[in-house]
Amino acid sequence: MTISYQNILVAVDGSKQSEKAFSEAMAIAKQNHASLYIVSIINEVELTHSAYAFSKIYAEEKEAIELEMLKKINDAKEYGIDSIHAVVETGDPRELIGVDIPNKEQIDLIVMGATGKGAIQQALVGSTTSYIVTHAPCNVLVVK
Repeated sequence: MTISYQNILVAVDGSKQSEKAFSEAMAIAKQNHASLYIVSIINEVELTHSAYAFSKIYAEEKEAIELEMLKKINDAKEYGIDSIHAVVETGDPRELIGVDIPNKEQIDLIVMGATGKGAIQQALVGSTTSYIVTHAPCNVLVVK
């Protein structure tokens, strides 16, 4: 049985794995004439607790992510995807990618890399990918 996806979420963080996931998500979205939600989460746990440093690091991180997001939107348009939504949030990537955004946007497929940039946090609290596979309300495609 072939599933037709309508709302595809792809998590991007600048890692090689997320780049592969982005390419895969574009192909699936184009094949299904689906909406593509490109999601990048600023992990608040990895930011410092100092008020000054937090605001400076946060501003720099947000600016870099927004610039990268514009490139992703352009790439998706050039690939032939008509419906593209960019989401940049701050918080827990596991909850936002795995539960909150999929429920809010009626996502029926999450595409993500097997690993991302958060290696330190992965060692401390477990894999973001593993959490999302376990808790997501929809199918999850893990790209290696």
